[in-house]
Amino acid sequence: MYQTKLQKKKVTIRDVWDARKRIHSIVNRTPVLYSSILSEKLGRNVYLKLENIHEIGAFKVRGAANKILSLSEEEKRLGVATFSTGNHGMAVAYVAQKLGIEAVVCISNRVPKAKVDSLKRLGAKIEIVGESQDEAGIRCYELEKERGLTVIQPFDDPYVIAGQGTIGLELLEDLPHLTDVIVPLSGGGLLSGIGLALKSNDQAIRVTGVSMEYSAVMYESLKSGKPIEMEESETLADSLLGGIGLDNQYTFEMVQKYMDECLLIPEEEIGYSMAFMMDKHRMIMEGAAATGIAAVLGKKIPHQDGDVAVIISGQNVDLSVLSNLIQKYLINR
Repeated sequence: MYQTKLQKKKVTIRDVWDARKRIHSIVNRTPVLYSSILSEKLGRNVYLKLENIHEIGAFKVRGAANKILSLSEEEKRLGVATFSTGNHGMAVAYVAQKLGIEAVVCISNRVPKAKVDSLKRLGAKIEIVGESQDEAGIRCYELEKERGLTVIQPFDDPYVIAGQGTIGLELLEDLPHLTDVIVPLSGGGLLSGIGLALKSNDQAIRVTGVSMEYSAVMYESLKSGKPIEMEESETLADSLLGGIGLDNQYTFEMVQKYMDECLLIPEEEIGYSMAFMMDKHRMIMEGAAATGIAAVLGKKIPHQDGDVAVIISGQNVDLSVLSNLIQKYLINR
């Protein structure tokens, strides 16, 4: 298992505000979109936080930008490396390209072709290692020792967490009557940051994590009371795969603190939700983002007053997957 080298410090709301100021030149604010059809289904106002419209098609650019921009000039000169199921790798490659920094991305054989192609277009050097994100992580830290590259962690880093937390600040500004936020959950960087931002302002806002039914490592780790490792399974929500690190420093405790509930979504519901959003909203989203839509369609969010926000975390999905979903749920219905 890879080992982190971070000196632990508490992540605070001030860090999130600092991140917002730091990343504004690279990361655009994303809109919230009211969904009349989802609101009708749930019986409450439902808004979509469109993190899928970033240039890389995913929210990960926020955390990557905050971390890389915080590096010293010497660290930038030597370059950066990361390990990722795809979206974080693209974020690191995108930010590094903007800043003229070398980036090496270590990925597993499970990463979909669409994401590999995107990484290549962004100029990243790619190393494909093993069958899991954990194996790719081991290689990433070897590069740190061999070449002095700075590892940009996908989630368990205070700068990455604070960067993702800027989403929460935007939600508070755009939705003053917000009571529920539905957040895709994997390593926990997104939920930790959003949870910190929201609950630092209003403890009553409910934060619900959503993940796929199998290989939900954070969920199972929370049940076990400590970080654990699990074998990865095939899933439409491939962006949610990967371990949380047995030596997890930040996100395990922060998810414990800020998450009110975690929902596990069956593959059938993920697939249906992806097709539903293509049909009703003409919106492409990856399986990870569709887990939140599935929670709404399944009316799994407790009924109460106030607005609901669903984090649409990304849109990077193979066209072959979309074609199969259209055939299954739309053409043959």
